[in-house]
Amino acid sequence: MSSPTPAIAVVPPPPEGDFSWRMAAYVRDLQSRICAAFEAFEPTTRFEQRSWSKPEGHRLHGGGDSRLLRGQVFEKVGVNVSHVWGSFDPRYAAQVPGAAESGGQFVATGISLVAHMVNPHVPAVHMNVRYLKTSRGWFGGGSDLTPTFVYDEDTRDFHAALKAPCEAYRKDSYQEYAEWCDRYFYLPHRKERRGVGGIFFDELSSGDLEADFTFVKGVGEAFLAIYPKLVERRRGIPYDEAARERLLLKRGRYVEFNLVYDRGTRFGFATDADPEAYLMSLPPIVKW
Repeated sequence: MSSPTPAIAVVPPPPEGDFSWRMAAYVRDLQSRICAAFEAFEPTTRFEQRSWSKPEGHRLHGGGDSRLLRGQVFEKVGVNVSHVWGSFDPRYAAQVPGAAESGGQFVATGISLVAHMVNPHVPAVHMNVRYLKTSRGWFGGGSDLTPTFVYDEDTRDFHAALKAPCEAYRKDSYQEYAEWCDRYFYLPHRKERRGVGGIFFDELSSGDLEADFTFVKGVGEAFLAIYPKLVERRRGIPYDEAARERLLLKRGRYVEFNLVYDRGTRFGFATDADPEAYLMSLPPIVKW
């Protein structure tokens, strides 16, 4: 005779003064501004919006807003935000700092973006900033560029944009987070980097919540300031089928990383969130 399934504890929403509400408000505003900037490149296509939540009795509460666009410039771009709370699957709780002390309970909110472009000369891009609280709270995130054809000017400008909030936050942080990005977005089985880097940080908790939050917002604003400029710079460059083939093969590397190594994908599986949201980084067409 099988044992009864243990009841899942109902986790109440964060109290009104919980910091996660401030972070959630920021990422929702950033999502709207990014989507507006991207839609400006598209003659007719607009983002499709889909809200999601889990049914009553699920271990995850709250939900998210997923926005997806497939157009003439952006072959596929997803800009997703979420604000969720609940309890981790016990199989994953041990992997999350502070989850054992919180009894597996957590609050998380953030924005995640991945853009795959039609023109092989326009680089693919990723950006994510997030806040997670178990028995303690911290930030994570970053942004990185994955071009099929590397333009030194684009690499330089992208890194310069991300360096600015780092330097305002802590003088040595850009070097630290850029090196962390290079280590993180690396495919060991291919022995190659995914792209030309950017910054990556995790478990960021300096003890000064406002300073940390200002930095995280700076990363979001730096992305919004620089990436549309790169799109405008490269979207009109002519390309042929050979260039397009090279793009599709490059995307294969992107898929390999996101399905095997990416923390965000693993976190999505750990929380049993919306699969369309945490797998939105996968391109619509790819080759190996």
